[in-house]
Amino acid sequence: MILHNPVNRLLRRNISVGQILGYAVANFVGLAILLTALQFYRDTTKAENSADDSFISRDFLIVSKHVSDINTLKGRTSGFSAEDIADLSRQPWVEKVGEFTPSRFHVNGAVEFGGRGMSTHLFFESIPDEFFDVKPEGWGFNPADSSAIIPIVISRDYLALYNFGFAASRGMPQLSEQIVGSVPLQLSLSGNGRRVERTGEIVGFSSRLNTIAVPESFMQWANAEFGDDTEPTEVSRLIVQTNDPGNPAIEKYFNENGIEVSGEKLNQGRAAYFLSIVSAVVIVIGFVICALAFFILMLSISLLLQKNKDKIHDLLMLGYTPRQVGAYYYRMVAALNGSILVAALIVTLIASRLWTGVFAALGLTTTGCGVTILAGVVLMALVTCVNIIAIHRNVNRNFYNS
Repeated sequence: MILHNPVNRLLRRNISVGQILGYAVANFVGLAILLTALQFYRDTTKAENSADDSFISRDFLIVSKHVSDINTLKGRTSGFSAEDIADLSRQPWVEKVGEFTPSRFHVNGAVEFGGRGMSTHLFFESIPDEFFDVKPEGWGFNPADSSAIIPIVISRDYLALYNFGFAASRGMPQLSEQIVGSVPLQLSLSGNGRRVERTGEIVGFSSRLNTIAVPESFMQWANAEFGDDTEPTEVSRLIVQTNDPGNPAIEKYFNENGIEVSGEKLNQGRAAYFLSIVSAVVIVIGFVICALAFFILMLSISLLLQKNKDKIHDLLMLGYTPRQVGAYYYRMVAALNGSILVAALIVTLIASRLWTGVFAALGLTTTGCGVTILAGVVLMALVTCVNIIAIHRNVNRNFYNS
């Protein structure tokens, strides 16, 4: 052990502090960019999967066929055939496709509130339960129970239209979601020469569905009892769950097939797609900087060993082994890479804290930094191992080729 200090002092003399510092700075910058971009991508992905009403949420596109002037003049309806739905389901960016089932009977709704009442004609639609963004209790319907309440989910936009449009112009009170949910609806269902009275209740408000939704079990029963069998059987609207909302192929497919998207979902999808592309580009840039820094270090060590060629040969003559000589460089590289990793992780954690507050203000949740820290440790461990192997080979070459 006493002989190690003279070896270290001997090998340290020709080390270029500028080259080592250049490697450290370049590797730190590259690793910090890479890990920060990776954490940001993971946080936005977490927000995407947990958010139901944000520009980065997993997209559920509500689509319909374009209504042309010719169809209007000829009295035709625009809908999706079974072949259209099958073709759409086969697209690589589609995860699931759900059909909107419309009511084929007459619905009249009446409500009394504060001594004042109003009634109107209504419509119902149903979709598979898996496409709802709300999961209200008591969702379902038993046709055999004549006293069963019909649960209803409506769009939040409808309540906003009432509060800030209809109620304001008629001098009627504005209503909260809780109050609306507590007021029963008297529903009159009619068709096929039959008429029944049922009670409905608004059990939820959807930010995704622009409709008045009822359970599929109720819709199947009501259409069978009161529905008009002569009405077109084509599906007028579909809800599409996509795994790649910003894919340009979506807009191209819709344009080619005369399909329109409700709302601004395609634009929101483009924003999410652009965000993922930017994150990927930043990750690649960080990786490239790290790779360049790695080659800078390897070049520096190679030049250093070349400068110390005679000294290494002298150490060989004194009985030192390549491992003993290389141990100094191993420790130097390991300590340097460890320090760079710690500094880069500190930057990543600070940056993560900054945008976590912004995400929280938007009602979005983020993920932890555990995976990012693990990725940084694994990456630097791999880089260190490659450095040590390269140093070992260079030392051996200088030992035995001297």
